[in-house]
Amino acid sequence: MAGFKKKASREIPEMNTSSLPDLIFTILFFFMMVTTMREVTLKVKFTTPAGTELEKLEKKSVVSFIYVGPPTDNLRAQMGSGTRIQLNDRFAETREIIDFVAAERQGMTNQAEQVISIKADQGTQMGYITDIKEVLRKSWALRINYSATKRN
Repeated sequence: MAGFKKKASREIPEMNTSSLPDLIFTILFFFMMVTTMREVTLKVKFTTPAGTELEKLEKKSVVSFIYVGPPTDNLRAQMGSGTRIQLNDRFAETREIIDFVAAERQGMTNQAEQVISIKADQGTQMGYITDIKEVLRKSWALRINYSATKRN
């Protein structure tokens, strides 16, 4: 009668890790492509007003931001406590908005879809917003968006 032979103790084969660096770099590359970093250092502080009828922007690549509010605490000694306008990473006057809109429009593929989003502090006087809107009208930036948060 033939018997079954017991095999010697089996060793578990080692895991093949040769493709692991490729996988890690692929995931790293994916996150680098998908993640967007804040491009502007905020120099004004603002509390966005609350609203009830809000719409989310679909194409954020065509949006240029104008920040309006008092300077941050560390810049208040230099700039004062009044309302300031920030375009990209610098303070500006209302007359400089025309050049800002033209420069932002040059960097876009579809210039007709340009949207200007005003992120203003809720305590900003309406006179500043009206002045900004008049300059935007002169520069033919007619699609204006006001940033707000959802009211409870």
